[in-house]
Amino acid sequence: MKHSTLKRLTFAALAASSLWLSLCQAGEPIPVVASFSILADLVQVVGGARVKVTTLAGPDADAHEFTPSPTDAKAVLGARVFVVNGLSFEPWAQKLAKSAGYKGETVVASQGVKARQMATEAGHDHVNAHTETDPHAWQNPLNVVQYVTNIAAGLAKADPSGSATYQANAAAYAKQLKDFDAQTQVQLGAIGPAQRKVITSHDAFGYLAARYGITMLAPEGVNTDSEPSAKHVAELIRQIKREKIKAVFVENMSNPKLIEQLSKDAGVSVGATLYSDALSEASGPAPTYLKMMNHNLTQLLVGMRKN
Repeated sequence: MKHSTLKRLTFAALAASSLWLSLCQAGEPIPVVASFSILADLVQVVGGARVKVTTLAGPDADAHEFTPSPTDAKAVLGARVFVVNGLSFEPWAQKLAKSAGYKGETVVASQGVKARQMATEAGHDHVNAHTETDPHAWQNPLNVVQYVTNIAAGLAKADPSGSATYQANAAAYAKQLKDFDAQTQVQLGAIGPAQRKVITSHDAFGYLAARYGITMLAPEGVNTDSEPSAKHVAELIRQIKREKIKAVFVENMSNPKLIEQLSKDAGVSVGATLYSDALSEASGPAPTYLKMMNHNLTQLLVGMRKN
């Protein structure tokens, strides 16, 4: 009885494998799941027509606080590749893959990127100071060169016949990223170092700030679920007034009330919405990674010129 059952299971597994191979040969795209919208765009760029991408935390969604559904578990189980950011950005992703019984290829997009460390809210008193890893590595476009390299390698493992396509797409996109970085450096050259100060709703732009010499200040910590202390907010208000900072922004997946109150108390107006952890809807200003970065840098430049 046991031998018969084993034979049936083995036959079923072989049949499923043969079906998948025949679908690939027939040009059917391979199913890929991305943990959040920015990664989904990068996977689509690298994979092109060879992939069918499902996004878990979609446009304008906060991946820090995302709660997967049974439908999400089903999508992961059916995927050939599961792409996550890593750096403790989406701790729920690993749990989801395990509970779904996922056996496919997992790509940690940030692998090989030099992670930044940042002080948490508890560290502002310099007594209970400690740091944690900043997971928002995609905010430096040169890090995304590594992201797409990792994604191309992961897709090639699951779909070896598409390897050349994935490598070519990643290389072409890497050139676009480097061109964007060079253009940004030129644009920022017109902004004096003393003007490069910005208030945002949470600490999501550390990699961008480090790359382009911008001082980013935020009432919230690295996670959007952190609660800033009244003391920290008061310190920010004093700093805004003292340094005459007029570049104040809120993000698409943050609660705008705190930053609006901050700007009101400090006597400055809030600039256009920035996109940090999620893309906009297709009709918005940031439906892709490069459009998101271009939108953000354009708005930051407008704000910093007022300082």
